[in-house]
Amino acid sequence: MMNVQNNKFALLLAASAVSMALTGCGGSDGNDGDSGKPGGPAAEVVNVLNLDVTKVTYQDGNPSITVFATNEEDLPVVGLTALEVKAVAQLLPQGATGAGDSAQWQKTGSEKVFVDHKNGNYTFDIALEGYNPELTQRYNVIASASTLQDGITTVPRTELSEDFSGDGYQALYTKDIVSTQTCNTCHAQGEKIYHGYTSAETCASCHTQEWAEGRGKPEVAFTHMVHNVHNSAKGYKADRTTGEFTKDAKKAHALLQDNCKTCHVAPAEDSDELSEWGNWSRVPTMETCTSCHVNIDFKAGKGHSQQDDNSNCIACHNASWTEELHTDGFAQKKAFVGQYGMDASLSAVATDTGSDTTLSVTITNAEGIALDASALVANIQQLETITNVGPNFPIMGYNPNPAGLKKVAIDFVKAGILDANVEIVDGKFVTVIKNLPYGTGDTDTAFSFVGLALCNDGTDLVACGEGVESTGMKAELAHGTLSGEAPSVRHTDTVEFTACESCHGTEWGIHQGSRHPGFVMTEQLGRVNEAGEMIVGIDGCASCHTPDGTYASGANLGSIEMKLHKTHSQGDYGAIPGMNCSQCHSDFKQEAFAKKGALATDGGYTTPIAATCYSCHSYSGDKFKNHVESQGAKVNADYTVANEAAQLETCFMCHNPSINDHTSVKM
Repeated sequence: MMNVQNNKFALLLAASAVSMALTGCGGSDGNDGDSGKPGGPAAEVVNVLNLDVTKVTYQDGNPSITVFATNEEDLPVVGLTALEVKAVAQLLPQGATGAGDSAQWQKTGSEKVFVDHKNGNYTFDIALEGYNPELTQRYNVIASASTLQDGITTVPRTELSEDFSGDGYQALYTKDIVSTQTCNTCHAQGEKIYHGYTSAETCASCHTQEWAEGRGKPEVAFTHMVHNVHNSAKGYKADRTTGEFTKDAKKAHALLQDNCKTCHVAPAEDSDELSEWGNWSRVPTMETCTSCHVNIDFKAGKGHSQQDDNSNCIACHNASWTEELHTDGFAQKKAFVGQYGMDASLSAVATDTGSDTTLSVTITNAEGIALDASALVANIQQLETITNVGPNFPIMGYNPNPAGLKKVAIDFVKAGILDANVEIVDGKFVTVIKNLPYGTGDTDTAFSFVGLALCNDGTDLVACGEGVESTGMKAELAHGTLSGEAPSVRHTDTVEFTACESCHGTEWGIHQGSRHPGFVMTEQLGRVNEAGEMIVGIDGCASCHTPDGTYASGANLGSIEMKLHKTHSQGDYGAIPGMNCSQCHSDFKQEAFAKKGALATDGGYTTPIAATCYSCHSYSGDKFKNHVESQGAKVNADYTVANEAAQLETCFMCHNPSINDHTSVKM
C-alpha cells in the first residue's frame, strides 16, 4: 500500500518546472541538455539554504521522502553533500505511556544516504522501527555547513523539522511547546545551541524520554534537560567517570530569573502554532518538575508525597494553580513597579568658588502626580543618585581618576533614613552639589542617574526594616548645564533597551540585590528621537561605568564601551554561545569615537577604538597589541600618552565593521 503526501502542490509544480529546465548529471551551464536530460541554471551561490519536505510516501511501513533545496533566490541547489534525516520521530499522545504522562516524541529512525536528482530534489528511503501509522510523524532534516560537490561552493548549516500524518498528509496534531523563534531572542538565529544544533525541534526529536531512560540518564530527556540548563538549582552535564554534574547554569539563570513566561510565550491569536504551549502548566510531571525542584524524590516520598508515576499529579496541581505559583511573583512585581515613578532635575549656577548644582528628585504615582517625599522616607530602602559630567565621555571616574575626579554618589535615603545633606522642599528630595568640574562643549553638561528601591510586602508599601523585602523600581535620568544652554546628551541610536528586553525580559532587575537599589529600564529613561520614537537607551549607565572603569578601575574593563562586550562576548566570558552584534546593536556609530578619550584597561589606558575591540580580543595578547599599535593605537599605556593618541587611531581606514559582520574590511 502506498500513500502520497499531497498538500504542497505549488512547490511540487515549481520543482517539476525546474526539472524540465535543469541539466542532468550535475550540469548547470545553461545548455539545453541531452535528449531526456533537462538543462538550465542551478544555484551557483548559496548564502541561504531553504529546505522543504515536499513528498512523503510509505511502502511496507517505511517512508520515502523528497527534500527540495533552494537558495536565497529560489534557485534549486544541486550537489549537496552533507544532508541527512537526523531523526524520524512519532508522537505518542498524552497518557499513551502511562496515566498523567505528557505527549512524547519517540525516535524511530534516521538516514544519511540519499539520491540527488540534480534538480534540487533529494530522496531518502528510511527504515523505521516501531512505525505506527496512527501517529504524527516528524522528519528532522539537517544540512551541515559544508560545500557542494564541487568542493568550492559553501553551504550554510540549515535545520528543518516538518510534521505529517501517519500516511503522509498534513499532520492533524503535533507537540511544540516553545518555539525556536522564542529561543532566538537569546540564542542567535542559526547559531548552535548545543552539539552544533540550532533549533528546539531538533533537540526534542533526539532527546526523547525513551532514549534518555534507555541510556540510564533520565536527566537528558528534553523536558528535564531544557529546564535544567536554564536554572542553577543543580549542575548539569555529568562527568563520565564520577557521574557528578560539573557545570552550572548560573548565567542562564541570571537572565531568566525563574520567569517561566520568558520562554513559555503564548502563540498569536488564531495561530495554529505551538498547539501545546500551555502544557508547561497543564501537564505537570515528575520528570519535568525535578529539573528545578531538586530536593524532591517522588518515589522515595522525599519532599513530596510518595508516588511512582504521574497519574495523580493533576489532582493537586491543576493548570491555574501551577501557573499562579510560577508566575504570580513576577506579575505582582510588575504591578508594584508600575505604581510609582520619578522625576528628577539638575540646575546649576556659577558661584565665586565654582558652582552650585541643585539635584531634585520627585516620587510620583502611576499617573505622574507628585507624592509627598516626607510620607515616603520610611518606605525607601535606597534612593541613590550618581552624578557625572560629560555624557559622551564622562570626566569623573568611579574612583578618583588620574585627574583626581570622582563621580558624586549620594544616597538621598538609605534604609528609611534621610541623608543629612538632603532636604525635603515642597515635597521633593533636594540637595546641592558643590563645584562640579564643568567645562565647555560636552563638559558643560552634568547628568544624574537615579535609582529607587521601595520596601513592600509584594503588593503595598511597608516600613523598611530587618528582613523586609525591597524592589528596584523605574530609574530616572536628568541633565543640566552650567551655561543654561541645551544640554549635551549621549547617543542612543546604537543600542536601545528593547534589544536587552528581548533576552532579559521586561521586568529584569539590573543590579538588584547588590550595593545599588536595582532598577527596571523603562520609558522614564527614554528620549524621543527625530522620528518621534521613544528610545530607551543605556546612556545613564555611563555615570558609573566611566571611561576610568568602575570599582576595580580598569581591571574589570568596566567602562560601558567595554563592559557590555566583555559580558556578552563569545568564549569563556560569553553569556550565550554564538551571540552576534546585531542582537544588541541597531547600528555602529563610528563617529562617536571622535568624542572619546582613552579608556582604562587592565594594565593602563587604551585608545578608545582599540579599547572597545580589546574587550573581546584582549585574549590575543601581543598579536592584538602589535596590530592596533601599528595603526596608531596605544594599549595599556600611560594615562596621558593614551589620551594624547586617542584621535590618532587609523583603524577605520581598513576596517569597515557592520552589525551583521563586524570583521568586514575595505577592499
